[in-house]
This record gives sequence, C-alpha cells and structure tokens, in this order.
Amino acid sequence: MFSTARRLFASSHPGPTVAVTVLAVVLASAVGVAPLRTLLLALVVFVGQLSIGWSNDWLDARRDRRSGRLDKPVARGELSVGAVRLAALLAGAASVPLSFTLGWAAAAAHLLFLACGWAYNLHLKSTAWSVVPFIIGFGALPAVVTFAAVPPIPPAGWTLAVGGLFGIAIHFTNALPDLDDDLRTGVRGLPHRLGARTAGRAAFGALGVAGVVAVLGQSGVFSGRLTAPPLVGVIGAAGVLGLVIWGLVLVGSRQPDRTLFRLIIGAALLVTVVLAVAGTNLGVVSTS
Repeated sequence: MFSTARRLFASSHPGPTVAVTVLAVVLASAVGVAPLRTLLLALVVFVGQLSIGWSNDWLDARRDRRSGRLDKPVARGELSVGAVRLAALLAGAASVPLSFTLGWAAAAAHLLFLACGWAYNLHLKSTAWSVVPFIIGFGALPAVVTFAAVPPIPPAGWTLAVGGLFGIAIHFTNALPDLDDDLRTGVRGLPHRLGARTAGRAAFGALGVAGVVAVLGQSGVFSGRLTAPPLVGVIGAAGVLGLVIWGLVLVGSRQPDRTLFRLIIGAALLVTVVLAVAGTNLGVVSTS
C-alpha cells in the first residue's frame, strides 16, 4: 500500500504540484486570507494539481514508454495505466465540490485553472496553441486566491497578467528538456515549433516582463495611486533580473535541462514572497 502511494505521488509530477500549491499559499498570505481558510485553499489547489499531473502520465503513457522516460513510474512499468487513470479521475471529480467550499467565484477561477490543465493534456500540448492553457490557467491563479478571501476580493488586473506571463515561462522551460523525445512521438507544441533557443529566450523574456509588471503593480501605476516601490520590491526585482540573466546564459550555452524550469519556479516564488512581505494590494482597490 505504501509503495503504491509513493509511486502514485511520484506520478503526479510532485515538483510542479507542490510548487503551485506553495505559490497559492504565499499569495494567500499577501491577500490576508485566514490561516484555516488558507489550509483549505492549499488542499483545493493540491488536489487539482494532482489530477492534472496524473492525467498527464495516464494520457502520455504510450509516448513515455516509447521515449524511455525512466523518471515516470508508469513508463517504468511500476504503476499501471489503469491505476493512474483512476487516480486522475477521482482527484478531478473531488476537485469540483472541494472548489466550491471556497465560494462560487473562487471555484469558477479554480475550475478554469483545472480545465486548462486537462485541455492541455488531452489535446492542446500537441498544437501551436499549447501555451494558451498556461496563460489562462496561471493567469487565473491569483483570482482563485483573492476570491477565496472573506469577503471575496476581485483580483487586480496586473496580478492576472503576472500569472499569465509566468505561465508562458513555465510551459516553455518545462517542455525544453523533452523537445526531441516529444517530436519523435508526434508532439509539436509551440516550444517545439519555436526551437529550443527561441523558446528559452522567450521564457526568460516573459519572466523579465512579469518582474517589471509586478514592480509597477506594487508602485500603484495601474491603480492610479502612484507611490515609490518598497525597498523589498526593488530587491525582489533585482533578484528576478539576476535569474533572467542566468537563464539566458544557460539557454545560450548548453543543452536545456530541468534547471531552467527550477529557475522559473524560483522566480515565481520570489515574486510572490516579495508581494506578501511588501503588503502589496493584489485586489481591486475601491476608489469610493
């Protein structure tokens, strides 16, 4: 039983699953969501991400075996396709009522995020539109969090833009190490069509723009209440710039690997921590 559970967790893409859950928790801290409600939010996001990860391994099982993906239990023959399919469907089904415990608005945003992940796995990953579910899904994540607050808070538009830009960067850097294997098995998403170098540069370009938008958002540029950016925001922006430069150097100097994806996730965590520490208002500010 324990061995099966461990293999199922390994098949859920645990790195991205945990990272997205942590992002939601940190954003909740920035919004001021109560601790118990933050735990509920974490559960909702975690179960949703489990369903997306498991559906990916279920739907890609044949391609993963052909590519010799030894990092995946299904491809290694340690976990049956039926088991991971059942886990994906159960987690997906559980995500619907769980989402509504956060309120209808947060549920709508989370189910949009969930639908984007499933749409990518089912079909869009093999098309030129492969980046779209990442833009929409990660763009919706701040809305899941702000709408989960009591009372619900509409998200500021710039936070949705930052989420969407991170979605671009996450998609491209996650796909880069597998480009050759994917092409051999018929997957031609947008990163495959752009090529490794162009997709890598686009990923870190999107990261840089996300950092700029976050700083401008902290400064109140988009709300019309301009203030000097907090010191922690400036330090965070410098950190993101450093990660952008590091990523661009890696893209140009060696074969892409998972390091690029880790840099993007690290940058996303850095930006969200900075927003939380700076007390940035992530919701729409009333002018009344």
